[in-house]
Amino acid sequence: METATETERKYDVPESFQLPDLTGAAGIARVDGAETHDLDATYFDTEDLRLMKNRRTLRRRSGGHDAGWHLKTPADGDGRKEHRMSGASEQVPDELLALVRTYVRHRPLAPVARLRTHRVETPLRDESGRTLALIAQDQVRAESGDDHSAWQEIEVELVDGDEKVLAEVEKVLLKAGASPAAGPSKVARALAGRLTPPESGKNKINPVSRYAREQRDAIIEHDPAARRGEEDAVHKMRVATRRLRSTLKSFRRWFPEQDTAELGDELRWLAGVLGAVRDPQVLEGKLLAGVAESGPEFRATAHRIRAALEHRVAKGREELVAALDSDRYLNLLDRIDALVDAPLPAAGNPAKRVRAVLAKADDRLDTALADGVDEELHAARKKYKQARYAVELIAPEAGKPAKKLVKALTGLQDGLGAHQDSTIARETLREIGPDSFHFGVLYGRQEAVGKETLNAVPVLKRASRRKKVRRWLMKA
Repeated sequence: METATETERKYDVPESFQLPDLTGAAGIARVDGAETHDLDATYFDTEDLRLMKNRRTLRRRSGGHDAGWHLKTPADGDGRKEHRMSGASEQVPDELLALVRTYVRHRPLAPVARLRTHRVETPLRDESGRTLALIAQDQVRAESGDDHSAWQEIEVELVDGDEKVLAEVEKVLLKAGASPAAGPSKVARALAGRLTPPESGKNKINPVSRYAREQRDAIIEHDPAARRGEEDAVHKMRVATRRLRSTLKSFRRWFPEQDTAELGDELRWLAGVLGAVRDPQVLEGKLLAGVAESGPEFRATAHRIRAALEHRVAKGREELVAALDSDRYLNLLDRIDALVDAPLPAAGNPAKRVRAVLAKADDRLDTALADGVDEELHAARKKYKQARYAVELIAPEAGKPAKKLVKALTGLQDGLGAHQDSTIARETLREIGPDSFHFGVLYGRQEAVGKETLNAVPVLKRASRRKKVRRWLMKA
């Protein structure tokens, strides 16, 4: 499979449109060497167009230089990431299916539209002959069920040029009678009658619904990269899973009672599978920090720690891929959709619930600090994480004051987390290492970290409880 990021802009043009002279725009010196292609593309999706509604397009195309299967997914700015596989197979390749599994799940993929395009493609070159962009004049005929349509459009795709080329070419095209394309893609235009219009921004969305949907979307968004074991994606997918579970717990009265408990257990399972990859990665960084400066005599110790933790990561990745391919996971996604997309009742003021969760976290920390028990400190940290997520939920409506409280709670949570990490690091050293001098030195360092981080907690606690940080919440 080949992957490339394409950056392009599309324009609708009348049938009589003539390509204007583009030489002189953004360093374009030559517009010649046109090629003609007849492209025939069949687009695949679920019956309810789940891929299209999530800005994904999957097609099998013949003609042109890149015949085969193409999957397009969102990228930054005007860009789209295209995954390509050559071949004339009529079945969706497994590699591409894996990239959209979280959207289609158990639903079959079938042809939903066919587009035949007569394309005249011309390179836009600078004085040295370098191709800055390709401009394609497309005559399109589309079929979707009994619907037939035809139109003409222009695509401008960057090759070795920059955004300035797109901007300058656009000015010339608009002046010549082109207009920005009515839809994001040809197939979206062909299927316009079947695509549900987006929700109106005038309708006020329940903040609990909004936050829960954001976490669902984040889980799905980071799934493909998490499958590949990318650290950042595993971390973000795990955080979204925890946020959603925490929301179901904090705002359970906003959801059907029979759904939240079991769904919370399934989200805990998913977070645990992701944690089996993420936690050893974090531990390796903490345990090996500063080891290189400790001298060559620590080299064997570092190697043993690294090997043990990387073995855990590798095993965790295998289990993660199996979990993400399982019916259990796909069924979980379906259940999340059913819960977060359903209209939620007005179950009261969310801020009132936030105040209750935060007060419980405060009480738990006060008790833990008085008792000096690590398990209680860890429980307080989890409660503050729940409180922070709850504040995040109402933050868009509350504005800057809420963001300040989120920042203060994050600092306190991180401080408690650093203390807990030192405890886990010591447990890991006992599991991995023999009773040796070098392991003892590392163990001692983590003991010192534990004491330092615990000593910092009271300061972080006071910062999170300052009146000016919380006053807005008491009035919300």
